[in-house]
Amino acid sequence: MPRFFLSPEACGPEGPARLTGSNARHIGRSLRMRAGDNVTVCDGQGTDYFCEITAIGEETVDLKVLYHTPTACEPTVRLTLYQGLPKGDKLEWIIQKAVELGAARIVPVQTARSVSRVSDRDAKKQARWQKIADEAAGQCGRGILPAVEAPLSFRTLLERLDREEADTRLLLYEGGGEPLSRLVDRNTLSASLFIGPEGGFDPEEVAALSTRGARAATLGKRILRCETAPLAALSVVLALTGNME
Repeated sequence: MPRFFLSPEACGPEGPARLTGSNARHIGRSLRMRAGDNVTVCDGQGTDYFCEITAIGEETVDLKVLYHTPTACEPTVRLTLYQGLPKGDKLEWIIQKAVELGAARIVPVQTARSVSRVSDRDAKKQARWQKIADEAAGQCGRGILPAVEAPLSFRTLLERLDREEADTRLLLYEGGGEPLSRLVDRNTLSASLFIGPEGGFDPEEVAALSTRGARAATLGKRILRCETAPLAALSVVLALTGNME
């Protein structure tokens, strides 16, 4: 069933009554839906509204809410991925797959070994990254639209970690560490994963994250590419927290 996101305000207390703009055009022109067809509208905060189309115009689609339920597929653990900026368009692929797996927030980080650098063009890139995340969320049935933030410097990341309440912080490090099965279980409700770029983290960065509560964790004896490691780590954490059952 086609799935669309609206803000809680746009949904209203009784649920969504109308879709407009690009959503309406997509329904009428691309999907060629008709009155009587069904769509799902999510408020972006974990509630799904199952609706019947009552009328389709050029820029509007009128809806009747049949019933609503909590989104069934949101993980019980809130996952933030801090990803060292990789080269080229690898980050786009990481964002898409991380959202499909269940990440709630993705934060690119410029590290000492990042080839890509923070630039004035990042606002335009961020808009594209967020669009990729939004489309992935709709495709896989998420109940929220995961946020993709503008790239941070490593110094800014450390300042953020000093301010934020500590959660389970996992440093996926090619230098070795504890198995994730010792660090995560079904009681884990929030976790931050730190993954380096192609060259990995600098030893000083590892030390700085460690002093802020990040536990070094291993994904096995093989050294994974920077675009493989986040997806492997997310999958393992989701499995250990009971979200792959």
